[in-house]
Amino acid sequence: MRQLPLEISPPAEPSFDNFVPGANAEALGAVRALAAGTAAEAIVYLWGEPGSGRSHLLRAAARVRPALFVADDVGGLDPGAQQRLFVAINAARAQGGPGGPGHIRVLAAGDVAPAQLELREDLRTRLAWGLVYQLKPLSDAEKATHLRAEAARRGLQLNEELAAYILTRLPRDLSTLNAVLDLLDRHSLARQRPLTVALAREALAEAASRGLIPRQGSRP
Repeated sequence: MRQLPLEISPPAEPSFDNFVPGANAEALGAVRALAAGTAAEAIVYLWGEPGSGRSHLLRAAARVRPALFVADDVGGLDPGAQQRLFVAINAARAQGGPGGPGHIRVLAAGDVAPAQLELREDLRTRLAWGLVYQLKPLSDAEKATHLRAEAARRGLQLNEELAAYILTRLPRDLSTLNAVLDLLDRHSLARQRPLTVALAREALAEAASRGLIPRQGSRP
């Protein structure tokens, strides 16, 4: 039997529909409204640890609204980028109200709250003018639910035992988990076998030996 290549497909483009909100449903709603031009507030700032989804939301919003000024990882902005963000916030604030097609809106993100950012004082203050949300990482239970739902969408059965096996042996950010599920899907199809812990162990060992994923047991 000819085996299919074990290559991880590029991840899907970030969108609001493929964002897993968990405890961040309110933040998701605020960013959706900002991108749609229906939000009363013109500035939204998101903060949270790596893997919390802030970059996903920024990229999803930028695909929807051309007049959206997006700034990620603001704590690392150089003086020129800080000035551009400062000007954008002032412009957004001056226009006010729900934004028409040409009204600029600002969506920014960082790893800490505005008051803790190492930025110029006037910019740090302005980032707190609008809505500020701390994004909370998904729990393991929420990630397992996501894995099972995504597997079902592909026509696969992924039980709790296999979901737990994946979560305890690999980095648990959603990009890695989705890529691993794609790999298991291909491996299952190539061998005409259902998804089991034994098949997952085999597929992950092979992929790790080829450098496609971290070796099992290494996770944050």
